[in-house]
Amino acid sequence: MTACALSPNSVAPLVKRSVYREVVEEENRHKWIESEKAGYDLGEKCVRQWVADHWNGYLRAKWVEHLQGKHFWVELDRGDFGLLQRRFSDQRELLDQILSQLAGGKENLDVIAWAIAHGTPLEPVFEILEALDINSRRLSRWFD
Repeated sequence: MTACALSPNSVAPLVKRSVYREVVEEENRHKWIESEKAGYDLGEKCVRQWVADHWNGYLRAKWVEHLQGKHFWVELDRGDFGLLQRRFSDQRELLDQILSQLAGGKENLDVIAWAIAHGTPLEPVFEILEALDINSRRLSRWFD
């Protein structure tokens, strides 16, 4: 992690974080726990299984933190950092509901179906989803 400028609405210095660096810790933690359960080192296969099962959700959660201005992830678009603090302040409750679903791994269509089922006006939902543009915010997980 390296220091950066000041975070929005804050006087504390912002810390730059790396999704790729921090995910290695998460993968190793998973491998250790699963290897302990098995009684032997499960190795790279266990890490690859974590990636298959959890990478998209992990990345999505980091992306939401970036949009909220909580953590600056260097692999994500600099212009997106704190986007939600700059927009949609008048729609905070709807935004939080949408973000909760997206952070949980839901996709745009799931959010739209949720809005229809709950009688939520679709125009603000579409506006938020368009600004978030989750389909263009995907990173690939690479292996050393």
